[in-house]
Amino acid sequence: MDEAERLSRLVGHVYDATLDPELWPDALTQTAQFVRGSAAGLFWKDVCSKNGGHVVTVGLEPRYTELYFEKYVKIDPISTGQVLAAIEEPVATGDVIPYDEFLKTRMYREWARPQQLVDCVTAVLDKSATSAAMLGVFRHERDGVADAEMRRHMRLVVPHIRRAVLVARTIDLKSAEAASFADTLDGISAATFLVDAAGHIVQLNAAARSLLEHADVLRAGSGRLIARDREADQALSEVFAAADRGDAAMATTSVTLTLAAAGGARYVAHVLPLTSGTRRRVGNTYSAVAALFVHAAAPSTLSCPEAIVKAYKLTPAELRVLLAIVEVGGIPAAALVLGVGAETVRTHLRHIYEKTGASRQLDLAKIVGRFSNPLLR
Repeated sequence: MDEAERLSRLVGHVYDATLDPELWPDALTQTAQFVRGSAAGLFWKDVCSKNGGHVVTVGLEPRYTELYFEKYVKIDPISTGQVLAAIEEPVATGDVIPYDEFLKTRMYREWARPQQLVDCVTAVLDKSATSAAMLGVFRHERDGVADAEMRRHMRLVVPHIRRAVLVARTIDLKSAEAASFADTLDGISAATFLVDAAGHIVQLNAAARSLLEHADVLRAGSGRLIARDREADQALSEVFAAADRGDAAMATTSVTLTLAAAGGARYVAHVLPLTSGTRRRVGNTYSAVAALFVHAAAPSTLSCPEAIVKAYKLTPAELRVLLAIVEVGGIPAAALVLGVGAETVRTHLRHIYEKTGASRQLDLAKIVGRFSNPLLR
């Protein structure tokens, strides 16, 4: 089986998981194999509260997964770099911290090495004010650290996993069987359209009717869904046609569309093909080839670490030291929490003082406090 066919099959399994969450373990297992990793997981992290959790994990012993989120997420030296990464961009351990430095951390010595794991490549799927949802693929020592081929494969599959996760969250169902799918449409807050290959509307929910009534983002012309912006309308036509051709065509098609309203507001659209797998039953029921989900784009809100990084031009390593110093106090304690040498912390701290203009640890605490509390910004 060549790469294109493997990707097509994988994308099909990923999209099926939007309607049946029980299919996620199989989809992630195939993702790990395609990306050439030994394990994979969907999880979230909050770099301000230093906690997190997993939604689905495959290939790791359950006790190690639980141990990570109970203990090691708080001292993971790469968490901040992972969360700060651009959406969909693969990030390996060495992108965040010098790899030889990582090998000295408690995180590696006590958690990764016993499992013979040598690397983890993550990609942010979605962000909130202080946290991020991510896909992570782990690398076993027999395969070595992440290489260019692994990153390339991640870039091929991540957009589709992101779309599936966002659509699944939009539907917010434990299961969406074809027989009951129509009954769920009005319960979906996003404007939802079922369309044929030419973009003709065959089913829509209450939010979609409201969107069409205002006609400042989308309108219906002769039964066809038309975007206000000509370029976006062309993109919609292309993606509906691709959906009609099945998952193989969708595997190489743009996964997120931005729609502009007359007043300048932005909307985000996700298209879920309904021509293959579990989704085919929904499509056959309504003679539809795709489901289109449209919602207003959330305002861009900086998380507290992102704001600090941008304000003072800190590196990921400097940000980790800053937050550790503020939280636990003192160079020795910060070095212990981060799993690095005291001299390394001292060097980063000197750079932090230079960039922020602070002269003592109390000043650093005030800086973090201002960025954490919107009332003080």
